Parts: sequence; structure tokens; C-alpha cells
Amino acid sequence: MSELILSNFALHIALAPDEQEQVLALLQRKTVTKRGILLRPGEIERHIYFVNKGCLRMYNTDKDGQEHNLCFYPENWWACDIVSFFKAKRATNSIQALEDTEVCYFSLPALERLFTEVPRFERFFRILTQNGFDMFQRRVTSNLSKTAEQRYREFRRHYPGLEQRISQKHIASYLGITAVFLSMMRKEKDL
Repeated sequence: MSELILSNFALHIALAPDEQEQVLALLQRKTVTKRGILLRPGEIERHIYFVNKGCLRMYNTDKDGQEHNLCFYPENWWACDIVSFFKAKRATNSIQALEDTEVCYFSLPALERLFTEVPRFERFFRILTQNGFDMFQRRVTSNLSKTAEQRYREFRRHYPGLEQRISQKHIASYLGITAVFLSMMRKEKDL
């Protein structure tokens, strides 16, 4: 389980062997069964998760009970309600496992300790946050200015192979369309 997360860190920083040991010593692990919930609205996010195996989703439930998928987190992705986590504010979103999922995670105190003891680790999370904000801005712009077909093509590029693993209703919710429309669009356009 450690190899994937260490290679994820290596995308942005080089950790010495003793630093790797420090990081792994503070890392916790858990398995979440399919449909298991890691975060509910009103709770305060206590962990930042790294998906080692499986897939999570972050979604918002509107006043009518309709779920709107905001993001998917397959293997090698980080998942967190970042505002709730860093600011100790109540979450407005949920995080749920779409498959049986193995995650590694840090608590905020463990992460703050790493920021102090392994300063380059703070750089890693700055880059992770910048990349997440970039993705968020592109998603908002896409939802405002692109067609459903264009958004679907972007989904497929952004999450290669994920459509074979998760239900069509979750993809449709992410795209802001109905599952019926997604099915018709896929058949009509041979997507």
C-alpha cells in the first residue's frame, strides 16, 4: 500500500528515506465498503484521504434530496472537503465509496506535524491544493459554457476507464444531465 502513495509524493517532492519513514509512521489506513460514507453534511472533516484502491465521490444533496456529484476520486487521487478540513467548518458535502475502497489518511494534527518536521511536505500540499483549485475552476467553466457532449468527453479524458466502474447515474449527475439523456447521447453519438 505504501508504494503508490510514495510515488504520488514523488510527483512533486523528493523525500529522503528517513522522511519517508516519518510520513508513513503518521499515515493511517482503513477500508471503506461500497456505499460507505466517510463524511456527511454537518460533520467536520477530520481527515485527508489518499485512495489506494477503489473510488470515492464527493456530492452535494439539494433541498429536494437530489444528489449532485462534484468530483470522483479513483486510485492515486486525494479526497477531502478542504474547507471543512483546514478551517474546522461543518461540511456541506458528503464523501462516499462507490466501490470497496482502501484509503490512507492523515489527520490535521499529523499533517501539521509533517509540515514542521518535513518542510518540503508543505510544498507537496500547496501544489496539490493549486492543482485542485485549477480543476475546480475548469469544471465550473465547463459546466457554464460547454454542451453535455463536450462535458462527457472531458469526463472521459479526466477519468480514463472510470465509466466502466461506476454507475451511469453517477456520471450523469456529475455532468448535470439525466441518466436517460446520457444513455441516448452515448447511443446517438456512438461515444
